[in-house]
Amino acid sequence: MPLLSVGDLQKLRRWNSPSIANALEQITRSDPLAIVNAEETRDFMPEQGPMIGYAVTVVISGGDPQVIRKHPENFVRYREYLASIPGPKIVVVQDADRPRCHGAFWGEVGAANARALGCVGTITDGAVRDLDEMRALGFKALARRLAVSHAYCWPLRWDVQVEVFGTCIKPGQLIHADKHGFIVIPRDGQKRLLEATRFMDDNECNTVIAAGLRGAGNTVATNLAAMKKAGASFGVATRKKFKAGPGEF
Repeated sequence: MPLLSVGDLQKLRRWNSPSIANALEQITRSDPLAIVNAEETRDFMPEQGPMIGYAVTVVISGGDPQVIRKHPENFVRYREYLASIPGPKIVVVQDADRPRCHGAFWGEVGAANARALGCVGTITDGAVRDLDEMRALGFKALARRLAVSHAYCWPLRWDVQVEVFGTCIKPGQLIHADKHGFIVIPRDGQKRLLEATRFMDDNECNTVIAAGLRGAGNTVATNLAAMKKAGASFGVATRKKFKAGPGEF
């Protein structure tokens, strides 16, 4: 059962993924190395801002024409799976042919269909095409690269654990993603995430960021002393709030 309302998810969309990561460092026991993309991603719709949703997963291949002949019903069954899961959803696609990515699983048609089924975007370690059309549909894509053709792209299996950009993702996991990459939001960090994100941003603005912005015209020694004091204040406020470590400063 989801821990966050649709309204809470919408509020979390107003923050970028680094802000989400800062908050999770304080409220979850999960290893930061295990919940973020280990390889570089590319956001092809950065102007759309962040997306957040629950993972629906699929493994695809674009280099074998026999798959379509052997499993002609797979696309219908894959779409039925997408339709069966409550939204908002992010379609997480493992391309079995990576890094070659023979063709694009995503284009105008796929994005339109997925959007109609409650999907807000995709994270695929394969390719995408029809960027202008996908943008017009409001379907966000983090992908490895672009491609001209869809080649023989076809779903192999779905509703399974996948690996994208070096990170394993299970169906149903909550994901926040933007131009910086993506982060899997652990279940033990969801209830307090909005509160923690707001607090950490306020704490930075009031201490370490303010120290930097006040630095013009000061001596180096004065600025270094102010930064040290601000870092200490940041840590005190963080420990008081979360009863945990001081955070990044």
